[in-house]
Amino acid sequence: MSSLPPLVDPVGELSKDEVARYSRHLIIPDVGMDGQKRLKNARVLVIGAGGLGSPTLLYLAAAGVGTIGIVEFDVVDESNLQRQVIHGQSDIGKSKALSAAESIAEINPFVTVNLHEQRLEPEDAVELFAQYDLILDGTDNFATRYLVNDAAVLAHKPYVWGSIYRFEGQASVFWEDAPDGRGLNYRDLYPQAPPPGMVPSCAEGGVLGILCASIGSIMGTEAIKLITGIGEPLLGRLMVYDALDMTYRTIKIRKDPDAEPITGLIDYDDFCGVVSTDAAEAADGSTLTAAELKARLDSGDPIELIDVREPVEWDIVHIDGATLIPKDEILSGAALDKLPHDRPTVLYCKSGVRSAEALAALKRAGFADAMHLQGGVLSWVSQIEPELPVY
Repeated sequence: MSSLPPLVDPVGELSKDEVARYSRHLIIPDVGMDGQKRLKNARVLVIGAGGLGSPTLLYLAAAGVGTIGIVEFDVVDESNLQRQVIHGQSDIGKSKALSAAESIAEINPFVTVNLHEQRLEPEDAVELFAQYDLILDGTDNFATRYLVNDAAVLAHKPYVWGSIYRFEGQASVFWEDAPDGRGLNYRDLYPQAPPPGMVPSCAEGGVLGILCASIGSIMGTEAIKLITGIGEPLLGRLMVYDALDMTYRTIKIRKDPDAEPITGLIDYDDFCGVVSTDAAEAADGSTLTAAELKARLDSGDPIELIDVREPVEWDIVHIDGATLIPKDEILSGAALDKLPHDRPTVLYCKSGVRSAEALAALKRAGFADAMHLQGGVLSWVSQIEPELPVY
């Protein structure tokens, strides 16, 4: 494999101040004045200003990427600060996009920042991508990842992808229209989304904060390589990082010969599913709100309250009177003999997704009157016991 042609043409010139700022780049023969002018002329769109977006945005700005777009609709929450280093304590409650733009301005005033304070939607994704040379996907859910992929294919744009979970990270480059027959897209690696509930999100499973820096810096490096045409990009290779073993390995990705061509965008929430069909059907008519659960508990109704999260989550916060039985023990059937048949069972998790999956398993096992808590323990704390911690 060899380098790809530079993605961006060089701009006319660098100012005296820019030469001083980027001098450590300019004296690298592979970058030099030509490469820095390409960076200055580049337009890069970053999806998400969270865990992966934070270090990527900071370093792309420092490197001198001339125009950076940020797609982000969320606001800064205190739980973000453990890993989202582009934001600070004073930014809590502020738009993440605005907070990121302010941090970029402090790092490099020569960068133009375009804010797209919106959720990425199929209706305008292709048109948005067409305005940029390169896309970076730092999102944390499968629905958006497939949307980014398909929109990039339709807009004929390359994109850098990264993913993190607990102590592991992955990164790659996808570009359906890459020269020399090297074209690949995300669906060649993952033709279908995993079954709902199979892969926990970072919000449910956690992530070591500093892992974001490792994967985000790889994403930024790949962007610089593509823009300037240096080195061998991760196109056709999946890089897998294990922070506990401190190992990097790469796996070859090949074009899926059976893949259907991408001709348009679809309903990605429906394609990926938030919960399985079984879970949705089980929850229909068997869901309690936090207020309804409190009323049942206050009235002394005989119910068995079961927390289906993991022990580390129980240690953070739980509802008084509950018993901890992790979801996997219910799905495997190992915990079924622990559940009473003489009163209804009410399940809860963090947000209601895992408890719905566990509820479906109980219904199949004959617990017809089992129910689950809508919105999970987060809903309970928000509505009933706001003095309890959330995570």
